[in-house]
Amino acid sequence: MKIFVFAKPRAKNNLVQKIDENHFEVSVTAPPIKGLANKAISKLLAEYFNVSKSEVKLISGFSFKNKIFEISI
Repeated sequence: MKIFVFAKPRAKNNLVQKIDENHFEVSVTAPPIKGLANKAISKLLAEYFNVSKSEVKLISGFSFKNKIFEISI
């Protein structure tokens, strides 16, 4: 399943907000430096969908706020 994520790094809290079926807004406290925010978003999405971290893959948007993740459910 592919989902579209709008990332908000350096937020006050870690939070996943569902916009619609395939669009999410994810806030993480990690800074967007050396992939730290991407790792935090992957971990948060794994918890949200109740899957392991290895089943969440960043496909597109490594250095942008708009990202596409693939989740194996």
